[in-house]
Amino acid sequence: MAMSESAATADAIDNPRGLPITTGTEVFPPDNVEGYKAFKAGDFSFRRDAYFAHITWPGGRHEMPIDVFLRALMRDVAWGFFYGTVNFDHIFGTTNYYGEVEMFAGACNHAYTKAGRDFIQRFKSDELMDVFSQMVSDWTNADYDPFAAPMETGTPWGSKNGDNDAAVTRQRVTAKRMIGLPGDTPVRTDESGFTVNRHFTDVDQSQPDVYPEPGFEHEVSAYNLFGYLSRSDVTWNPSVCSVIKDSLFCPTTEEFTLPVEHGNDRCEWFIQLSDEIIWDVKDGKSGDPRATVTMRAGDVSCMPADIRHQGFSNKRSMLLVWENGSPKIPEMVRNGTAPVVAVEF
Repeated sequence: MAMSESAATADAIDNPRGLPITTGTEVFPPDNVEGYKAFKAGDFSFRRDAYFAHITWPGGRHEMPIDVFLRALMRDVAWGFFYGTVNFDHIFGTTNYYGEVEMFAGACNHAYTKAGRDFIQRFKSDELMDVFSQMVSDWTNADYDPFAAPMETGTPWGSKNGDNDAAVTRQRVTAKRMIGLPGDTPVRTDESGFTVNRHFTDVDQSQPDVYPEPGFEHEVSAYNLFGYLSRSDVTWNPSVCSVIKDSLFCPTTEEFTLPVEHGNDRCEWFIQLSDEIIWDVKDGKSGDPRATVTMRAGDVSCMPADIRHQGFSNKRSMLLVWENGSPKIPEMVRNGTAPVVAVEF
């Protein structure tokens, strides 16, 4: 993600828990039962069988259905650990410090923290990313795409059966200025391999006419955002489509369930462009319920900086995510110099 590198170098890396860097990763040969490799990062170990991902750490263990785990792992890899916390579920996840990352079990679960059973280790981002990238590659079979909606892909179950590296190594779109500008990310077309999704066959595909004054051909541009999004081949993967300093417009298409509970480290604006998403909003630290928000086309909401959220979309919908990519915000939120809400009424 474009913001991660700038955040990692702009200031000293934030480490509010004062954790040391954990080193040491290991990849084990395929087992002789299902044929999958096992992985180790610090004191966390990972293995999969036909149906489940198994995670262990000193004094604890956790199982997740392999489809749930792979969809979450795919986003953590593709997003570069994203902004804040990526909760794979109510137990396991990662928190991004933009150059370093914490991997945890139970740290965002009130019952675990109250009982003192939570476990956290801190890694260099590139070292943990290498393990996660190898894991999603090995554990994804030939007919399964953890980026796609369930009805657009095969199943992840069973023994090792090839791979789908073409899917799991997709590069997230990160425009430098705006989609379609000369030298920037191109507009999607049939010729470039992006077909219109089955849910968006009614979306107008015409492009605007732009007549820049001579000398401004590289500065003035426009494109059909709805047409661009109608050709997205992934779900729940915000792409940076326009950039003005720290202001990032990150539209995306959503179908089925957001594969993670995203824990914000800054306020995050949502503009519902089409159809409907229901958001399950929880306290960021404890996981206690906070709200249920139903957004329909034209609705605008702001997710506070102290919550986590997960969306549900029965029909593929279009969502504009508006991010402030400043690397200074997370620490300011933690020390109280930036508010956890964007506006007060």
